[in-house]
Amino acid sequence: MLGSTKTSKTTWKVLIMDKVTVKVMSYACKMADITEEGVSLVEDLYKRRQPLPSMDAIYFIQPLKENVIMFLSDMSGRCPLYKKAFVFFSSPISRELLSHIKNDTSVLPRIGALREMNLEYFATDSQGFITDNERTMEELFGDGVESSRKYDACINTMATRIATVFASLRELPYVRYRAAPLDVSTVTTRRDLVPTKLAAGILNYIDNYANTIPNFPKNPTCELLIVDRSIDQIAPIIHEWTYDAMCHDVLNMDGNKYIHEIPSKSGGAPEKKEVLLEDHDPIWLELRHAHIADASERLHEKMTNFVSKNKAAQISHGSRNGGELSTRELQKMVQALPQYNEQMDKLSLHVEIAGKISRVIKELGLRELGQLEQDLVFGDAGTKEVINFLRTKQDATPENKLRLLMIYAAIYPEKFEGDKGLKLMQLARISPDDMNAVNNMRYLGGPDTKKASSGGFSLKFDVLGKKHAVRKDRKDEEGTWQLSRFYPMIEELIEKLSKGELPKNEYSCMNDPNAYSNGTPQSTSARNTQVQPAHSMRSRRTGTWARPRGSDDGYSSDSMLRHASSDFRKMGQRIFVFIVGGATRSELRVAHKLTNKLKREVILGSSSLDDPPQFITKVKLLTNQELSLDDLQI
Repeated sequence: MLGSTKTSKTTWKVLIMDKVTVKVMSYACKMADITEEGVSLVEDLYKRRQPLPSMDAIYFIQPLKENVIMFLSDMSGRCPLYKKAFVFFSSPISRELLSHIKNDTSVLPRIGALREMNLEYFATDSQGFITDNERTMEELFGDGVESSRKYDACINTMATRIATVFASLRELPYVRYRAAPLDVSTVTTRRDLVPTKLAAGILNYIDNYANTIPNFPKNPTCELLIVDRSIDQIAPIIHEWTYDAMCHDVLNMDGNKYIHEIPSKSGGAPEKKEVLLEDHDPIWLELRHAHIADASERLHEKMTNFVSKNKAAQISHGSRNGGELSTRELQKMVQALPQYNEQMDKLSLHVEIAGKISRVIKELGLRELGQLEQDLVFGDAGTKEVINFLRTKQDATPENKLRLLMIYAAIYPEKFEGDKGLKLMQLARISPDDMNAVNNMRYLGGPDTKKASSGGFSLKFDVLGKKHAVRKDRKDEEGTWQLSRFYPMIEELIEKLSKGELPKNEYSCMNDPNAYSNGTPQSTSARNTQVQPAHSMRSRRTGTWARPRGSDDGYSSDSMLRHASSDFRKMGQRIFVFIVGGATRSELRVAHKLTNKLKREVILGSSSLDDPPQFITKVKLLTNQELSLDDLQI
């Protein structure tokens, strides 16, 4: 897209975007990448802009009526703002808007390109994307869910954006979804129908791509599973103990931005520096999915090995006992310094972060709380233990007590019926506003909250202890670290999908595999037939995270990062999972983990990627329509 003006004689160009496409771009690349492509100026479509009649402009915009009107007013008349316009729409444009552009004869000769890019999703990492629908929970599951206009608009936006993922990857999915319950004893609500409606919307848009995109596949090439937040209410609240999850949970980060304090070179107050914990940082890539204790150990090893192997590091650490340096040693020191500084910066950043997390864990007593959370989930603790914790740990933070009660409510919803929850609220000393978050868990309970089922949110009874267990221990998992028992429910679902074992009555297929014959949809009467996963042995790029641990000399991560892009593997069909209502970092970790295990690339999509405080805020909004996301803080 950015290289599209290469045919033009103009060297530099302007890039114009709207509020959605600027986000798409910022998730995908950095300012330096854009400048390299000859863009000297990035502008907002809706701000007043200086005329640059000697320069070309690239418009990357949504195909909305107001955007098209702005573009036409820029380029029409005797004095257009730019020399030529290269227009790229983030999703398919309607015929009406296309006619509107064609009818403006003064603008037509000034258009250098007019294309649909099908890029309206936000890549969170190499295997994750979001549609950036922050109000999904409120609009689809909340008290005011009867507002059909917001409900339909939300589903339509998500469907459009998800479809652009498949268009840009040239993939045609089997579309599976969590079906609404067909039970005469229960009423099917609009909440229950969210996955069904979204599946239909996505398939509708993808069917149109088959006719408009060259070389778009005629037969399904991958699998898509659509579920909503009711399949696992616990994953967004429970304390996750991986390095990535802990960073976003206990540190006050703004997205992936971390404020790092570095000693001042002049000896004054420490300088504050913003760093991004993202894919370009090799140490982050290597450690983000490790247990926090493992990450700390490995960082310590890295630092020790680095200092012992690096000449400049030895000298700066005074390992020569202050003796005089020979010319040869000085030369070696000078040669090592640039790399030493860069490596030392990277290592010291992560050592600082891991140290800060460890201090927070200790100060807030998170180990004991984390143990109780996991015992509740696995049926090893119940009401007595929760009450005991609330009585004896009065100094626990309101947020942590709230999270414990929300997990308790997800497992024992009957304990909060009527006025029962009031006593727990008084015991925990949490505010009525916070208690709303606990009470609102019922909106995410899914159809099987009260009855045992093989679905995601099932309540199993321990016959001896009369305790619920919403997870079973996984025999194949290595329990190396304490507090690493918990796993998100999508891990089980993806494994079942890969084996063709998802229950047909609960997870239906919108475009049944038997309905395809030579690329032509046939009768779809047998839509619920289960597919065995087909494995196309296509060459797939392995995600940059999929690498062995390697040596811990502080350099290994860099070399792995450089060579990752050339690492190809034979992998089967991709598996896409989309969670309506926000995904968690633990679920994103599962996508990476199962790609290795199943030898099929797993891609996780969601309406948003939420850390526990954001998720709790959204749960509070389910019943309070007057408040906004900005008004609420935990």
